[in-house]
Amino acid sequence: MAYGTITRRRAVLAAGASLAAPSVRAQAPYPAGQSVALVVALAPGGASDVIGRIVTQGLQERLGGTFFLEHRTGGSTSIAARHVARARPDGSTLFLGSVSTFALTPLTMRNPGYDPINDFTHITQACDSLFLLAANPRWPSLEALLDAARARPESISYATWGIGTTSHLWMEDLCRRAGVRMLHVPYAGSPPAMIDTIAGRTDCLPALLAACKGHMEAGRLRGLAVPTATRPPQLPDVPTFIEKGFPDFVSTVWYSVQGPPGMPAPIAARIRDALAEHFADPAVQAFMATQGMLPPEIGEGPLLARIRRELALHRELMARSGVEPS
Repeated sequence: MAYGTITRRRAVLAAGASLAAPSVRAQAPYPAGQSVALVVALAPGGASDVIGRIVTQGLQERLGGTFFLEHRTGGSTSIAARHVARARPDGSTLFLGSVSTFALTPLTMRNPGYDPINDFTHITQACDSLFLLAANPRWPSLEALLDAARARPESISYATWGIGTTSHLWMEDLCRRAGVRMLHVPYAGSPPAMIDTIAGRTDCLPALLAACKGHMEAGRLRGLAVPTATRPPQLPDVPTFIEKGFPDFVSTVWYSVQGPPGMPAPIAARIRDALAEHFADPAVQAFMATQGMLPPEIGEGPLLARIRRELALHRELMARSGVEPS
């Protein structure tokens, strides 16, 4: 992929720069003598893989050692979260967390098996990712889809990447705002949900731009609307929900990096500093922009504040949408 070319070029430049200035990489390789798994809670092939590769490449380049993605799907991301929460806090297991894991699943599952605040070492945010309502190309517009849903309640289906995920709650809110009833079809991750929407077995789905842009360019999916304040430069021809008469319907999906509880502060700090350096790189920022991703606010404090804030927001949204814990 293009990102690999960018990072190889950057590595050559960094080799010369490291002679002139100290860096995170000047320390001993991290962690000594072992590989590091970045646990991903969603199925392979989706947008989480893209940000996961950005994170692992950055850590490997700057800290040495071997970093790889380990997928543990299911349970609305709770299976992966419980695995990390019970792992050894020696730096060999990290977690690519998300808004689903930390601000939704604890509310939509009666017993997720973890505490979103206390059962993790919160390292930093990783990115905000743009998403949109995408549909099978037979639907020419958002108006056509919603009109059909109004005329034939629950005949129009929407795919999500799981019950209680951002995609599910977001679609419930959209249906409530639009005054329609659609059929929810949950999948174990976004790739199979997208495959079935492309095939016409489902009508539409909330999709991260990083995962669906290629399908849109090839005509396999159509972007109906995007929940941003203005049209993003990556999607100049896709209207916003605000343009379509849904005021204040603005949202993004965010990712984060966590470790097990009790991770030594120096280990967490090394990961955080390496990621801060990585996300500040103009080449990384340029690549993320092509994927509809925004660089994160680095630090444990901003991440914890966001989790607490969005737990409160989603609790209110669940109450308005009538979504009950299961």
